Amino acid sequence: MSIITISRQLGTCGREIAVSIAERLDYRLMWREIINQAAVQSGVPEMALAVIDELDLFKLETSPEANQAYHETVRKIILTEAQQGKLIILGRGGMIILRDFPGSLHIRLVAPLDFRVQRLAAYQNIPEKAAMTQIKASDRYRKRYLKQAYGADWNDPDLYDLVINTSHFSIDQVCELIVQAQAMNTAVHTQSQGPPA
Repeated sequence: MSIITISRQLGTCGREIAVSIAERLDYRLMWREIINQAAVQSGVPEMALAVIDELDLFKLETSPEANQAYHETVRKIILTEAQQGKLIILGRGGMIILRDFPGSLHIRLVAPLDFRVQRLAAYQNIPEKAAMTQIKASDRYRKRYLKQAYGADWNDPDLYDLVINTSHFSIDQVCELIVQAQAMNTAVHTQSQGPPA
C-alpha cells in the first residue's frame, strides 16, 4: 500500500506540502474530511467544532465518552481509507494509527519557533505577536490531542520515518524529499514482499 502520513507544526506549510505531494503522486488527501466523518459517524457532531478549534476560542468541553467514540471512529476511517492505498493523511494521529501498516511512510514537518512565527505572520498578514499566540496554542492543542487520544508524545521522533526542518528548504524541495522517500519506501516494501510464490 502507498500511504504517507504528515504531522506538522503550525507555520511549516504542512497543508500546502500535502496538497502538492498529492498532486505530484496522484494520491488522495484526507484532512478535515476525517474530522467531519468521524464526528457524524460517532454520533457526536459537536466534536467536529471542538477538534477544529485548535486555538480554544469556543471553550468547548466534550465528555470522555464522546472523545473515545470520536477517536475510535477516526481510527476506523483512517484504516478503511488506507486499505485503498495512494493516500496522504494530514494530521489526526495517522502515524500512530498506521504505525505498522505495510508500505506507510510517516513524515514530520518542523521548524524553529521564530521562523514559524514570521512565516505565519506573513501568510496571514497579521502581527508577529498574534502569530506567536496562534502557534503556541496550536502546539499545545496538537500535543494534548496525541496524548489524550493515543497516549503518545507528538514530538517523539520515533513516531516518524523522516523529520524535515522546513526552514532549510523551499516548499518544492520539501515535496521532492518526500516524493523521493516515498519512492524508496515503495521499492523497499516491494522487495521485502519478494516474488510471487
